[in-house]
Amino acid sequence: MPCGHTDYCHEPFPLPLLAVAAYSGTGKTTLLQQLIPLLDQYGLRVGIIKHTHHKMDVDTPGKDSYMLRKAGARQTMVENSARWALMTENVPTQMPSLEWLAGQ
Repeated sequence: MPCGHTDYCHEPFPLPLLAVAAYSGTGKTTLLQQLIPLLDQYGLRVGIIKHTHHKMDVDTPGKDSYMLRKAGARQTMVENSARWALMTENVPTQMPSLEWLAGQ
C-alpha cells in the first residue's frame, strides 16, 4: 500500500524534485519565496539545494567550529535550539551528485 505524505512508513519511494534554473536576476528566489509557503500548506516539507559557482563559506572565521574545520575536521556540526548545520568538506576531485545531495 503506498504511503501518503502524512503517513509514516518504511517503504522506499522516489523523492520528488523540482528544479528551477535561469539566469541571475530573473526572479528564481522571488518565485520560490511565494511557492514554498503554498507547498507547506499542503503538508509538503521543502528542502533546497542551492548551487553556487562562487567561493562560499557558511561558517564564521574566528569561531571554534571554523578553526576546527580549518584544522582538518572533515565534518563539523553546529547546533542550537533553533537549527543545526552539518558542514562536510568535499574531496576536490569528487563533487557530490545531485542524487546524493538530495538524499541528505
